Amino acid sequence: MNSFQLLVALIASFGGLLFGYEVGVMNVVLVMDAFRIFFRFFSWNGGALDEKGNNIKGNEEKMYRKLEEAENKATLEGVITSSFVLGALCGALMATYLGEKYGRQRTIMIGACIFTCGAIIQGLSARTWIMIAIGRLITGLSIGCNGVLCPTYISEVAPAKIRGTLSSCYQLMTTFGIIVAATINSIVWYYTNARPEDLGTPRNDVWKEVSNYEWRFALLFQVVPGFGLATLMCFLPKSPRWLCSKDRDEEAVQVLAKLNTASTSDELVQSELKAIQEDVAATRAAGSSSFGELFSPVIRRRTFITFLMQLFQQWTGINVIMYYQSQIYNEIGFTKFMSTVVLPIINNFVNFISTFPGMWGIERLGRKTLLVIGSLMMMAFHISTWAFSTQTDKGKLWQYLAVASIFLMVFSFTWTWGPVPWVHQAEVFPLRIRVKGSAVGTVSNFLNNWIIANVSPALMKAWSTKSFLLFAAACLLAWVYSQFYVIECKGLSIDEMDAKMADKDKLNFEIKLDIDKKKRNPIKRSKNLSDSVKIQLVISSERHPTTPIITETISDTASSTQNEINCVSRLT
Repeated sequence: MNSFQLLVALIASFGGLLFGYEVGVMNVVLVMDAFRIFFRFFSWNGGALDEKGNNIKGNEEKMYRKLEEAENKATLEGVITSSFVLGALCGALMATYLGEKYGRQRTIMIGACIFTCGAIIQGLSARTWIMIAIGRLITGLSIGCNGVLCPTYISEVAPAKIRGTLSSCYQLMTTFGIIVAATINSIVWYYTNARPEDLGTPRNDVWKEVSNYEWRFALLFQVVPGFGLATLMCFLPKSPRWLCSKDRDEEAVQVLAKLNTASTSDELVQSELKAIQEDVAATRAAGSSSFGELFSPVIRRRTFITFLMQLFQQWTGINVIMYYQSQIYNEIGFTKFMSTVVLPIINNFVNFISTFPGMWGIERLGRKTLLVIGSLMMMAFHISTWAFSTQTDKGKLWQYLAVASIFLMVFSFTWTWGPVPWVHQAEVFPLRIRVKGSAVGTVSNFLNNWIIANVSPALMKAWSTKSFLLFAAACLLAWVYSQFYVIECKGLSIDEMDAKMADKDKLNFEIKLDIDKKKRNPIKRSKNLSDSVKIQLVISSERHPTTPIITETISDTASSTQNEINCVSRLT
C-alpha cells in the first residue's frame, strides 16, 4: 500500500465521520435544556437543582434548571431520533441505482451535499418537531447512501491484501465523528446549562423559550464535515471497476496507475486491469443483475448472512448506549456534569481507540472469530451492567462498576461487531451484484436501528437498566449465529467464496465451452444429478481463447436426489 491509496481510503471514510457526528450530537442535544423546552419535551417554571441534580433543600448553590417532563416526551424523542434512521433506510435503497448510474465517487459527493442541506434545516428549525424530523430524515438519506457506497468504493480501490483493514477505516471515522461531536457539544452544554440566567426566578409561561444558541450551533456545525467531504471527494479518482463497467478502460488504467504510483504499462497495473476487465465481461455475459438474484442458490446464503449480521449488530444495544448514554448515566446515579460531559467523552474515546484492535484483528484473526468473541464479551458485560446497576444505592463503587461495564461493552462491540459487518458486505458479493448486496446489509442495519431508536425511550422508561438483559439475550443469539452459520471469508477470492458458501462435499463438474462469436450454444439440460451439485462454467471467447471471461458457480441443494438444473449462458 502506498500513501495515495491510504489518502483515498481515509477521505472516502469521512462518510463515516458524518454518520458518527450525527449519532454523537444527538446524545448531547437531547439533554440540552433549550432544546427540551423549545420542542416541548419539558417545561420550566423557574425551579432550580443543585450540583448533583437534586432539589434545593437549604442553602445549596443553584446550578441547573429543574425541568418537568411532558407526557409525550418519550414519543417525540423517539420520532425525532428515529427519523434520521428512516432516512438512512431510504438512502441505502437509493444507493443501488445511483451508485451504478453515476458512479461511487460522484454519488458520495452528492450525498455529502444532501447531508449539508439537512444539517441546515435542522439548525434553523422552527418550533415544531416536524421540521427538525424532516431535516434529520434528509441527513439520513445521505448517511444511508454513503453507508453503502463508501465501504464499496474503498474496497474497489484498496489492495486485496489489506482490503479489510482499509474498509474498516469507515468504522474508525464513525467512532472519531462520535468523539468529536461529544467533546465539542458537551463543552457547549456545560457553558450554557450550568448556572443559567433567571435560575430560581418564577416564570409565568413555563413553555417560554430560553436561548437556543446551544442546540442550533451543535446541529449547524454538521455543515463543516458535510461540505468538507463534498469538496475532498472532487479530488479523488473514480472507481476503476465502475469505469471498466462503463467501457472507459483508458480512464480505468490511468486510475490504477495513479493508485499504484506506477506507469500505465506497469505489469501490476496491467494485471489488475485485466482482472477487472474479465470480471466485468463475466458480469455482462451473465446479463443485468436484479435483487432477485440475491436469492439465487449460489448467492442467497451470502444475502442472509449479510442481512442477519447487520440485524444482530443493532440488537447488541450499541446505539441505545450511543444515543441515550447521558440519560443512562443519570439513571445510574451520576451528577448532570458527569452524565453529560465527563462520562460520554470517556466512553466515546474508548469507542474510538477500540477501533484499532479491530483493524488489526480483522485480517489476522478473521471475520468470524471476531464476531464469536465479540458476542460473548458483550453478553457478559450487558449482564454485569444490569447486576451492578441494581446495587448503586449501596455506594459509588457500584455506580463506577456499572459504568465500567458499559465502557467494556462498547470496547467489545467496537473492535468486533463494529467493523466486521461493513467489511463483510463490501467484499463477499460478486461485482455484478455487489452494490445490491451491500444495500441489503445497509437496509437491515438502518431498519433495525430505526426500530431500536423508536422504542428505546419508552423501553428505558419502563424497564430502566433491565433493558440490558434484553440486549444480553440478543448477544447470545448473535453468538449462535456467528458460531454455526457465518462462513469465514478472510483472504478469499470471489470464486473461493462461491465454493466455500456451498456445501463442502458437493460433487464438482467443470464444463468448458469454446464459443465462437457467431455461435451461441446453450448448455443442455442436465438430469439425474446428485443431491448436491456444483457446476462451474468457464467460457472462452474467440478473441481470448485461453482466457476465461466467465466463471459462474451454480449450486443446487435439494432434498430430492433427482434434480434438474437449466444452465443457459450467453455471450453478448
